[in-house]
Amino acid sequence: MQILTQDQNEQYLQLKNTLTELRAVLTSFGIQDKDAHALEQSILQLDDLFLLVVVGEFNAGKSAFINALLGERLLKEGVTPTTDIINIIRFSEAQSEVRLEKDCLLLTYPAQFLRDISIVDTPGTNAVIREHEAITNRFIPRADMVLFITSADRPFTESERSFLEQVRDWGKKLVVVINKIDLFENDQELDQVLNFVIENAVQLIGSPVEVFPVSAKEAFRAKNGEPKRWEPSRFGLLEDHIKNTLDQEERLRLKFANPIGISSHLCQNYQKTIQDERKTLKDDVLMLDDVNRQLAVYSEDMRRDFKFRMSDIENILYEMEKRGNTFFDETMRLLNIRDLSKKDRIQHQFEERVITDVPQAIEKKVSELIDWLVDSDFQQWQAVTNHIAERRRQYQNRIVGDSDHQFRYNREQLMEELGRKTTRMVDAYDHKEQARSIADHANEAVAATAALEVGAVGIGTLIAILGSAAAVDVTGIVLGSAIAILGLFMIPNRKRKAKQEMTERIHALKQQLSESIRKQFDLEMERSISTIQAAIAPYSQFVRAEQTKLEETAAALSQIENTLVDIQSKLEIKE
Repeated sequence: MQILTQDQNEQYLQLKNTLTELRAVLTSFGIQDKDAHALEQSILQLDDLFLLVVVGEFNAGKSAFINALLGERLLKEGVTPTTDIINIIRFSEAQSEVRLEKDCLLLTYPAQFLRDISIVDTPGTNAVIREHEAITNRFIPRADMVLFITSADRPFTESERSFLEQVRDWGKKLVVVINKIDLFENDQELDQVLNFVIENAVQLIGSPVEVFPVSAKEAFRAKNGEPKRWEPSRFGLLEDHIKNTLDQEERLRLKFANPIGISSHLCQNYQKTIQDERKTLKDDVLMLDDVNRQLAVYSEDMRRDFKFRMSDIENILYEMEKRGNTFFDETMRLLNIRDLSKKDRIQHQFEERVITDVPQAIEKKVSELIDWLVDSDFQQWQAVTNHIAERRRQYQNRIVGDSDHQFRYNREQLMEELGRKTTRMVDAYDHKEQARSIADHANEAVAATAALEVGAVGIGTLIAILGSAAAVDVTGIVLGSAIAILGLFMIPNRKRKAKQEMTERIHALKQQLSESIRKQFDLEMERSISTIQAAIAPYSQFVRAEQTKLEETAAALSQIENTLVDIQSKLEIKE
């Protein structure tokens, strides 16, 4: 029995694939439990496109009836309860048996009858096994048709009456099947039972009910090599009624309308959720942009100020060089030739007139520069931490979309962790240790210029040594009677050499000091910015990943919505 046309079957497969894709998209996005359940039920509804639920007492012959429908002995038959679980029977090219739940079994079978119809074989509804009623009731609301099997030898028992009242309340299409009519000796006995069942069914349901007397046993034998038994089984009338009832065009449209409606509703709801989350992420992006802009401006300002501060140090050395040149011009003259031989005196004058307080001045400037660098670094950390804390306070009382959504939970966790991490880093920042590290590198650079071991020698002492060394070559001019003659030639030469060496030493000192502090400055800037960026990296990555996920999910949902509209249009479903 095939109900769907080729076009309808293609639309069915397209809709089923679309719902399966929607489930995958929303599961990846983070679907709410109630929405997942609704979507899952829609997919199950399509899996069981037309669902026949077979109910009745345990000895009414339900299993024999289903075997007759299939033309195959798929289910066990007997006079004792043989079905203590729900059997869902669907079409498949290969026969299989899969446990879906504790009390539910999926059977697949390559029977033609199952191509468009799924059958639910339920446990008995009578009082002998009362717990079976609960699991039977799970499938009645989903049924397209309920086939109520009653036995010809004891029709309409009290438990059957009670169960039919529940079916009536659900408003489902009900067909009453009187099985085992082969037990009757004549048509009068059959008519008597038939009239009894019809009267009681109308009385219970409140409206006319289709009643079909059949012999499942005879129908099964007819389908398995004894065709003469088909007419007496009266099974053909029931099968025709099932097909004619289910293939109504409006019933098929309604069957598709529910999954389409639920899926379209979910698409729209989650598109709205995506829009809400985009607004939230916009705030997050602005915060990250604020931090990055702060870091860029901070780096730019620091480099500009660093040049000015280094210029102050270089100016001190420049002034020292000017004083040195003046000193050599005034001291290294022929008139002072006798004084030039007095090394200690010349050196003392050089230190007094040229070096003066240069070591202390430079050491002070370097110390100020280091303190400025370390303090600025710390202040930048505090600025970022305060900015993040302020953003967190702004978000604290905001609820976007469903408060249970995983997006909000993950985001708040990352914001909280980011705040704790940056606060810990600021609290752990050691000003003195950082300043000491920078000063040590500056000392090493100056010591390298003077070819000295740095040890505990400070910048000021090293500069004094370098400056004094420039005066050493001024002294040591030979004494004696040849002084005047030699002085005419040696003093200008010595003066030029002293100036040149002093200039070279000061320039080397300036370059080494500048390079050392700049190198440490660059390292400090890089460390500071990298540490801040590392602290916000998980949050930044989360924001970028969420942006990508939102865009991809929105695009996928739009495509699914278009497909649903297309299917709906083909079916001419009116909302």
